[in-house]
Amino acid sequence: MKMANSLRGEVLNLYKNLLYLGRDYPKGADYFKRRLKSVFLKNKDVKDPEKIKELIGRGEFVMKELEALYFLRKYRAMKQRYYSDNNKTN
Repeated sequence: MKMANSLRGEVLNLYKNLLYLGRDYPKGADYFKRRLKSVFLKNKDVKDPEKIKELIGRGEFVMKELEALYFLRKYRAMKQRYYSDNNKTN
């Protein structure tokens, strides 16, 4: 049972982290929240610890993808700001 409780904590942390990252989602935070909730609810009855670990791994991958998306978007905005200014002076 201890294993299940530690996995439960991991799942809850993953949910909270994804929810936090979803605030800046391009299609809107509400869209992201609804999708996130439906995916977690779809898997709520999974009991196999290995399957749960696999799903956690998939969620962590999604977190990394979101972070990369946001970083890229920020980078593009900065690049556009600086390079469009530089091009005007040349």
